[in-house]
Formats: sequence, C-alpha cells, structure tokens
Amino acid sequence: MRIASALLIWTGLALVLLLPLTFAATSEYLAWRDPVYIAAGLAGVVALCLLLVQPLLARGWLPGLHPLRGRRIHRTVGIFLVAAVVVHVAGLWITSPPDIIDALLLRSPTPFSVWGVAAMWALFAAALLSALRRRLSPRAWRIGHTSLVSIVVLGGAVHAMLIEGTMETTSKVALCILAITATGAAVTTPWLRARTRALRKD
Repeated sequence: MRIASALLIWTGLALVLLLPLTFAATSEYLAWRDPVYIAAGLAGVVALCLLLVQPLLARGWLPGLHPLRGRRIHRTVGIFLVAAVVVHVAGLWITSPPDIIDALLLRSPTPFSVWGVAAMWALFAAALLSALRRRLSPRAWRIGHTSLVSIVVLGGAVHAMLIEGTMETTSKVALCILAITATGAAVTTPWLRARTRALRKD
C-alpha cells in the first residue's frame, strides 16, 4: 500500500512538472523566436517548477526520501533555482535590454514585471541568508527564510499568471496553485505543531 501511494505521489509530481515544461517547449509562440529568448523563457518555467519542489524537499514530504537527504537536495535545488532565474533574466536582457532596465527600475508598464522583479530580489536575498545561516539564530533564520521564500513563490506565481505566452493555461494554473499551497503548508506547519504542543501542555 505504501509503495502504491509513493508511486502515485511521484507520478503526480512528475506530471505536474513535466506537462508545463512540455507545453512551453512546444508552444507556437516560440516558433520564430531566437534561441536565447527560448532558453530564457524555458528557464523561467523551470524556475517555477522548482518552486513547487522546494517546500516538499524542505519538509520531507516526498516518500522514500529521508528528511536529512531531502534538506541537502533542497539546498542544491536552491542553487539551480537561482541559476534558472539568472538565465531567465540574462536571456531577456540580451534580447531586449530596455525592457529589463525598465523592469529593474520598476517603471515598466506591464504589471507582471513588478511581481517578477520582487520575486527575483527576494530569491537572491533568501540565497544570501542561506549562505549566512550559521551566523544567525535559528529563530531569525526561520523567520527571514520563510518570509522571503513566501514572497518568491507568491511573486513568481503572479508573475507567471499575468503573462500570456508560452505556458499552457491549465497546467500553469495548477502548478502555481500547488506551489503556493505547498509553500503555505511548509511555512505554517512548524507554527501549528508548536501551537498544538503548547495547548497540550496547558
């Protein structure tokens, strides 16, 4: 029974991640685009997919994966997530520097740019915080990290939802909802457990 449940979870996760990537890679919007633009767009889709994987790894919610190993993979995936965002932004910079400058200076007329930039800076801040983790108290680390990653996921999801482009709508909506839900659950679970323990002591 456990094996069947684990297989079902892994299969479902694979479908949720692969379908948006497949639809984006075969989108008609990319038919006449430059390779750099295509790579930048797909890097953005990869980053969005990794946002779903991260909370599952951090909380050890993937069956068959030991929690300690999951956290190590979580840190490695975090590096790939930062790299994917860098490729995404750098590729768009190469193809259209004025648009990226306007986005970074928060003067772009497109609302999705603001959400994307907010998510990007929050991601970089979260990565920097991870590098400085040993210099911080556990409480400061937890509050800082969870706050920043919440901004990353929410900003990244809204950014993706506001863009009408290579991603297929249904798979994109499902991926964004699942990423937000998983992150919300991962952020609130420790607080709920602590609250439950406190109530039991009372």
